[in-house]
Amino acid sequence: MSDSLYERIYETIQRIPEGTVATYGQIAAMAGIPRRARQVGYAMAALGRGRPRPEMPWHRVVNAKGESSIGDEQIVRLESEGIPFDENGRIDLKLFGWDGLEEV
Repeated sequence: MSDSLYERIYETIQRIPEGTVATYGQIAAMAGIPRRARQVGYAMAALGRGRPRPEMPWHRVVNAKGESSIGDEQIVRLESEGIPFDENGRIDLKLFGWDGLEEV
């Protein structure tokens, strides 16, 4: 995958405001690769392999059900931003989903 695609993905993720989340599919569409949510996951995995970006709000990207795909650290970070999980471990995307219009 080209570095420029990953850069578009990272730039999109960096725009997600605190207190909101976006789905992998939403990030893919905004980065110009609709229906390729898995590529967003690959780009995020690459962050831990020689692409350090401490400012990257990776924890604000969740799956299409509003669930954490990364684990406990993601849940803790989101809850610290005021984003609650329901009894099924899901975020209400209607309340906390980013519409892509707000800028950080």
